[in-house]
Amino acid sequence: MMTDTAPPTQPNDAEKTPRQRWMAVLARAGAEAIAARLRRAEAIPEWRRLRGPDTGLVMLRGRSGGGGASFNLGEMTVTRCTLRLASGLVGHATVAGRNLRHAELAALADALLQDPARQDALLADLIAPLAAAQQVQRQALAARAAATRVQFFALQTMRT
Repeated sequence: MMTDTAPPTQPNDAEKTPRQRWMAVLARAGAEAIAARLRRAEAIPEWRRLRGPDTGLVMLRGRSGGGGASFNLGEMTVTRCTLRLASGLVGHATVAGRNLRHAELAALADALLQDPARQDALLADLIAPLAAAQQVQRQALAARAAATRVQFFALQTMRT
């Protein structure tokens, strides 16, 4: 039996909450990039791990033609971590791959970004530079892809 329900869509950046936006940036950033930026931040408070970091698999789901029947595309390795700052704020992170340090640093940054006293400074000093670097990488990839673009002209459009 077929249903007429639309497939779930990903929210665009304007529809995402600030936390969703900063978590997306942290998940795509490298562990060393996050560590370097956090070293410049004010004193990092004491924190302790609540879970992980541990590595596991998640099932990726796909849809035929982007909107058809769903199917299991395959598994992906992810690493997750949850930690709590001395102030009680809890940070969570799930990142692609097996980099335990990346998950831990992303969770730490998530907890720190939830602190209203630190949020503006961390958004400017941590998230904005990482997002800008990721945008440059996306543009470079798009430029390389555009260089291989082939345009096909139908024979009838060539006739005069």
